[in-house]
Amino acid sequence: MLNMAEGLARLEELAAHPVVATVARVFADAGRDLAIVGGPVRDALLGRTTHDFDFTTDARPDEILALITPVSSAQWDIGRAYGTIGARIRGEQVEITTFRADSYDGVTRKPTVEFGDTLEADLSRRDFTVNAMALRVPARALVDPTGGVEDLIAGRLRTPIDPAVSFGDDPLRMLRAARFSSQLNFTVDPETLDAIAELRGSLEIISPERVQAELVRLLQTDDPVRGIRVLVETRLIEEFLPEVPALRLEVDEHHHHKDVYEHSLTVLRQAISLEKSRHPDAAPDVPLRLAALLHDIGKPATRRLEDGGGVTFHHHDIKGARMARKRLQALRFDAATTTVVTRLVELHLRFFGYAEGAWTDAAVRRYVRDAGDELERLHILTRADVTTRNKRKAQRLASAYDDIENRIIALREQEEIDSIRPELDGNRIQEVLGVKPGREVGEAYRFLLDLRLDEGVVGVDEAEKRLREWWAARG
Repeated sequence: MLNMAEGLARLEELAAHPVVATVARVFADAGRDLAIVGGPVRDALLGRTTHDFDFTTDARPDEILALITPVSSAQWDIGRAYGTIGARIRGEQVEITTFRADSYDGVTRKPTVEFGDTLEADLSRRDFTVNAMALRVPARALVDPTGGVEDLIAGRLRTPIDPAVSFGDDPLRMLRAARFSSQLNFTVDPETLDAIAELRGSLEIISPERVQAELVRLLQTDDPVRGIRVLVETRLIEEFLPEVPALRLEVDEHHHHKDVYEHSLTVLRQAISLEKSRHPDAAPDVPLRLAALLHDIGKPATRRLEDGGGVTFHHHDIKGARMARKRLQALRFDAATTTVVTRLVELHLRFFGYAEGAWTDAAVRRYVRDAGDELERLHILTRADVTTRNKRKAQRLASAYDDIENRIIALREQEEIDSIRPELDGNRIQEVLGVKPGREVGEAYRFLLDLRLDEGVVGVDEAEKRLREWWAARG
């Protein structure tokens, strides 16, 4: 809970920061109004670490650039058309934006940029009240015209103006509501939720790239499940990721199966926990988190109700991989992310055959070969996919996965398993068989790769002998 005394003390510390003090002095000497705005103020009050230095001022862009140049080591004006000048001061990046009073055309989310004259008017056009607070510097006066402090105390997300107007101006703010709900662990105000549900169709004017960026930011939070629930409950997610709410399969009284939607959210949370435990200082692993969320999206399309009350989802891993690829491409994810997620979804069931009976070394080698560079992520996803409440079953699966990881370590030490390849290369294959480059060389290479996977290292002489026998058998 927000402690105002501590929060105000942290605002004092923010205002005293060397970067803030430098910028404040320059603008005060020029007789200009200046305030730290938005996230830095919110995070200071909440006791959260911030490295952002966002300012707003009544000075116009040309004057901002002139004032900031003498005290900065670099400047950039890529946002000049929107009133923003960036600079590097004392090694920190800052952005300073002229007061705004934008209006939107309701067709695209591009605003008609209009510069404003007052800080209070600028704050009223922002997305949420908790982001619509400012700290005037050097005066160190908190400006909160829309009740941001009260909403911080209540843990509530609310728009500064009528949410229908706010979201109508910029539909991307609906996605931000979900993201900030997770990021801050806040509840979205009921009126705001209703407006999102009512206006969800307006998200179509937002580019896929912008939607993707907000989805990524949501997945990078410590608990994206909270925000995903907001998206599903308001049906906003149906506009860009309908495969997730489709996981809420109908269950009749005669056919029982696990709640796939809730299972997927649990897998996501467990994957994040495992990710953090294994790599506590690493950046959030977005491809892993996407795979955890989407790993079962093939189930609705493959569900079959069996006599006797059973339910099957045969080949939902293959179907889901295809669906994931198509959806990620539609959201303009890069090829590398799309490939990783698709591969993890396709392989996420592979381990469960191991739990039913010990694999041969050949099967373990193939598992490693098929996972490739994604083996570590597949380890995490597979462990996270165990959500059974049956403690004995959960323990059996955990022990089985411990065993397979230990066997992989042992095989790595023995055989360099991460770089499995035949013991003869293409050139040697041609020499042994007396053939030229072509289809036969490729077939021979695959034969030798299967030999390597099935039996491990047999030695060059034995590999050549087996190759000649295979070739002779082909006639």
